[in-house]
Amino acid sequence: MHGNVWEWCQDWYGDYPGGMAVDPQGPASGPTRVIHGGSWNDSARGCRSADRNYYDYPGCCDSVIGFRVVLAQGQP
Repeated sequence: MHGNVWEWCQDWYGDYPGGMAVDPQGPASGPTRVIHGGSWNDSARGCRSADRNYYDYPGCCDSVIGFRVVLAQGQP
């Protein structure tokens, strides 16, 4: 599900730690949040799950940014 809208992520944007990592975490705080996946307004090259970017205003609204509600199995 990529390419519809950029998806807000919980992570703050910043450099990842060096070396190999599975599900690396960004910094503990910061001014910008991570967005993933590209939107309807991007080229095909940018519409992929691994495409990572940031947005300056986590509280704002834009037609190219959204979120996905996920309920993990076994969670209430």
